[in-house]
Amino acid sequence: MSIRHLDALFSPASVAVLGASLRPASVGGTVWRNLRAGGFKGHLYPVNPKHSELDGVPAFARVSDLPEAPDLAILCTPAATVAPLIAELGTRGTRAAIVVTAGLDAAQKQAMLDAARVHTLRILGPNCIGMLVPHLGLNASFAHRDAAAGELAFVSQSGALVTAMLDWAGSRGIGFSHFVSLGERADVDFGDMLDFLASDARTRAILLYIESIEEPRKFMSAARAAARNKPVIVVKAGRSAAGQQAAASHTGALAGSDAVFDAAIARAGMLRVDTLQDLFLAAETLARFHDNRADSLVVLTNGGGAGVMAADAAAGMGVPLTRLDGALKARLDAVLPANWSHANPVDIIGDAPAERYVQALQALAGDAGSAVLFIHAPTAIVPSLDIAQALLPQVQAKPRRVLGCWLGDAAVAQARALFRSVGVPDFETPEDAVRAFSMLRTYRAHQAELLQTPPAHSAPRAADLPRIRAIVDGALASGRELLTEPEAKELLEAAGLPVVATRVVPPDAQAAVAAGEALGYPVALKILSHQISHKSDVGGVRLNIGSGAELLEACTSMLARVREQRPDAVLQGFTVQTMVRKQHAHELIIGASVDPVFGPVVLFGQGGVAVEVLSDRALALPPLNMPLALAQIARTRVERLLRGYRDEPAADIDGIAQVLVAVSQLLADVPELAELDINPLLANHEGAVALDARVRLSASRPAGADRFAIRPYPQELVETWTMRDGQGVTLRPIRPEDEARHLAFLEKLDPEDVRLRVFHSRRSIEHSELARLTQIDYAREMAFVATRVNAEGEEETLGAVRAVADPDNDVAEFGVIVRTDLKGNGLGRRLMDKMIGYLRARGTRRLVGSVLRENTGMLELARSLGFQQGSHPSVAQDFETRFVTLDLQAPAAGAPP
Repeated sequence: MSIRHLDALFSPASVAVLGASLRPASVGGTVWRNLRAGGFKGHLYPVNPKHSELDGVPAFARVSDLPEAPDLAILCTPAATVAPLIAELGTRGTRAAIVVTAGLDAAQKQAMLDAARVHTLRILGPNCIGMLVPHLGLNASFAHRDAAAGELAFVSQSGALVTAMLDWAGSRGIGFSHFVSLGERADVDFGDMLDFLASDARTRAILLYIESIEEPRKFMSAARAAARNKPVIVVKAGRSAAGQQAAASHTGALAGSDAVFDAAIARAGMLRVDTLQDLFLAAETLARFHDNRADSLVVLTNGGGAGVMAADAAAGMGVPLTRLDGALKARLDAVLPANWSHANPVDIIGDAPAERYVQALQALAGDAGSAVLFIHAPTAIVPSLDIAQALLPQVQAKPRRVLGCWLGDAAVAQARALFRSVGVPDFETPEDAVRAFSMLRTYRAHQAELLQTPPAHSAPRAADLPRIRAIVDGALASGRELLTEPEAKELLEAAGLPVVATRVVPPDAQAAVAAGEALGYPVALKILSHQISHKSDVGGVRLNIGSGAELLEACTSMLARVREQRPDAVLQGFTVQTMVRKQHAHELIIGASVDPVFGPVVLFGQGGVAVEVLSDRALALPPLNMPLALAQIARTRVERLLRGYRDEPAADIDGIAQVLVAVSQLLADVPELAELDINPLLANHEGAVALDARVRLSASRPAGADRFAIRPYPQELVETWTMRDGQGVTLRPIRPEDEARHLAFLEKLDPEDVRLRVFHSRRSIEHSELARLTQIDYAREMAFVATRVNAEGEEETLGAVRAVADPDNDVAEFGVIVRTDLKGNGLGRRLMDKMIGYLRARGTRRLVGSVLRENTGMLELARSLGFQQGSHPSVAQDFETRFVTLDLQAPAAGAPP
């Protein structure tokens, strides 16, 4: 992940166009005309040996003739010339290039990258439209029109979509901070763009059109970092299920890449929409309504039909309408005519004057847990603008509670414009408004998932790893990938999952009867064969067998049937298991698979033999903890049944979630785990138990925590240490659940220590900042805390060190602070030693920090650790601070060169 030299790409002082011409239909001619027409204030250099000038601008025959090294070069030349030109540009000092040329074969593309790598020259493309930066007047593309300046960034994998989007947005007055066509993404990709745009002050929201992801961990890390700063909204093409038929299990077949992409979007805190129009709908809603936390909607309207349309849309999208309680109805009764609707939608009748709107909205103000969808159809009784002006004080109140929907066109145009001018999100139809609110609810749920960073091991019971390894190694040593049902159940039991009691017997009816007698009737009988994965398909399952005689008959008929349908199968015997009878039980499926892009995934849904027909499932990326597992369950339809209804008691949803967490841990512990099905998992109010399981292994080790798209909590970095006063402390990476402890720690610091650390005094810290400090992405940031258990038996934080690396892992900036009453115990140095060792191991080149000159203690600690002192390289004169630098990759003193 790298933003190095992207400033040269998106904010160049000079641009050269290689292949520039005056031919109207040529790519080079179009790029040159767009650059000239855009109003770019930097230097422009056409490079073409056939011309001495273009449009009065001197042209140059070759790169070496240019008067300076251009910051940015645009290549519109034949494919065979690209790599040599990139090498020449890099030698001159150019640091960014847009390769619009199409048709590079694999060898030419690699040669281009090799030539660029030597000079760290960044490449956008090849085979791209180019890019536009409207606030600079920079149109470095061969698009058919320019873009207006605005606060949205749009990044697209499809060039054709770029031009279509430009046309669509231009006709609607939508502007952009950046408009980028990535093309074949040989170098600059979605991860790089997310990193760059996340810190771009001109970009309010990031819009992406994605067709595929090649580096999932890089993408997820960048997406999670960006989504913490601003909304990231995605349209991804391809919701088909192609390529799933080769999977050997239900979970493998259901874990298609598009469903996995949805799971990735959720964990990254982004929002996925289905259409380009919804991109802008979502962007406006998130920008104008982001501080609203309501989960339900009150519809306030002057027309019953419009209210019905909104209610229908809400029902179809799963948006709850607020139930009006007695107190709220009484407040509305006091201000509305007797024939108002007395329900939600709140119809205040078509003759409503402006004052009735104001009073109704004031009555609804008491229900802070709901958002209000205001729908107005124009009437001849009162002008719409008068109503809008009367409502302004209420609709501007913070946090925002009102969504506007002015039905019509010219008659409501001024009212709509007034609402928009004060930041009220406005929609043309009730359906658009409800869809936008639904998107907001989904976005908030995804943001909640973003804040979770669980360890690889979150299961309530520790797994029996030696037992698990024996099962896995034994199967692979015998040349088998599919575990038998008894092996699969034993593996689950060793992982801490509840499984039904099962006996394995040879293909002999009397042996099965003996097992049935031992277990007690009723029992279930299943065929056991390495060659038969789906036993029901060949009649290899009989349930509710109530006696020995019935079991004897079942064995005989099952053997005959299976041998007839699968004469190739070697029958190892039968499994006989207790027939679990659970009242109010639900059949569920829990599974795991490995996606070719995002790696291991966990599945939950409604199970049983009709699992594919019901198609009720949700996928999640591991690692999982309880909040994430519960969120995954909540994304299914069966969750509403699990919560209980009428006289059906609620199921043990926490118990089901614990199974999901245990499966997530199994994926981390067993790299050979390729596919897992628990179907059915029988669950009711008493708990959950696995009745059947199917496991496929692979010697290629497709799972394991290293394959997770999201880096788990680094448990391996936890250690204990003894301070000089003899007290033992734990040194570990910070966790999201440390927020309250971290606040207590900060509150105990001496104000002077805080000033020396952050260069100014602070009296309080916002929740959002606390969340940023504790909910970190371990792939690009690290914070170690020192903790101990106090006299009350509670863990408390004693000190912290933090380092944030740039996306290139070139430079990390640190900060360290220790509780005032614990200074002199060596804790600050120990925290710094731990951070330095960690950064060295991950290849970070330099560790830097800014220290106040008066902070002599920190300066002395830095000197003793090997830091060099100097002035900040980007500050001309700073007499108050010292800039300290440590070369992390320099050989240790006395080490061989």
